Amino acid sequence: MHGTIDGFNYGAVTPVVAYVMACLGSALGLRCTIRSLRTDTSWKPGWLGLGAAAIGSGIWTMHFVAMMGFHVAETPISYDLRRTVLSLVVAIVVVGVGVFIVGYRGATRAALLTAGLTTGLGVAGMHYLGMAGMRMNGRLEYSPVAVALSILIAVVAATAALWAAVSVKGFLPSLGASLVMGVAVTGMHYTGMSGLSVRLHESHGAQALGGASAVSIMLPLMVGPLAFLLLAAVVVMFDPILVLGEGEWTAPAAPQAPKAPADDWPEGFGAAYPGTTAHQGAYQGPTAHQGAAAHQAAAAHPAGAAPYPAGAAGSPTAYDRFGGPAQPQPPHQQPGSARPSF
Repeated sequence: MHGTIDGFNYGAVTPVVAYVMACLGSALGLRCTIRSLRTDTSWKPGWLGLGAAAIGSGIWTMHFVAMMGFHVAETPISYDLRRTVLSLVVAIVVVGVGVFIVGYRGATRAALLTAGLTTGLGVAGMHYLGMAGMRMNGRLEYSPVAVALSILIAVVAATAALWAAVSVKGFLPSLGASLVMGVAVTGMHYTGMSGLSVRLHESHGAQALGGASAVSIMLPLMVGPLAFLLLAAVVVMFDPILVLGEGEWTAPAAPQAPKAPADDWPEGFGAAYPGTTAHQGAYQGPTAHQGAAAHQAAAAHPAGAAPYPAGAAGSPTAYDRFGGPAQPQPPHQQPGSARPSF
């Protein structure tokens, strides 16, 4: 005799919350994987490990939130705690293998196929291992077509998510990828559940055999993974590269135009610092109207000849405090000349 199965005992609440958990774990995992590609080698394993734990926790939480709505009318359901925890470990470890392959090998075809297959099989293995941890007065039976289709969905979804983690740039595109991955992971779960049937044992009214009740196991289930996902979300929120992308933070600054010389420069500034570029960038060499004077000075003073006196009028390096050529001075005011006596 088969039991009467209801996969939506609480209506749309459990599938919606399960989808949100899958999206949250996927979004945090993808962003952490992207961050690992933009950091030095010493921090890469930490970001990849955080991403794998976020994806694994999100998928595991999605599964058991969805299972809260699973109900068999003829028998109560309980869970074996050991197998339930083992399914979480499998989810994190197997997803971590795929994430580390892509994180270190990149988005090559071989790396994506290997990592996607490993991660997809890990997600499906977590699902069916968690189902094996159920205790009831009956036996679970699966449709081979539904099982094969759920595994295929898991592998394709994992491959697409890992490709997005190393190829999609920017916060909004990666958010869209996490939403698609949430649909795929949740769809994989309910595809596998669609082919499930329960064959009841002879003692119809017997209580579930051993294990913890669904309510008692859901409380630590919610506290542990949700606390970790919130912690990972805090890490993501306080890393600006994850939120805004690398463009706004690593782009070179636009060059600034040189400032005009100030009117309050000290008298004789140009003569004291002829041709310098260290002060406000005012002088960058002789201008066009000074070029003729510079060539005439070079012809009048060939190589080896004594240069102009410092600050002398007509010298190609003599400039007043406004950056222009110094005006000729009377003989008694030129440097080195003696004032005439009367």
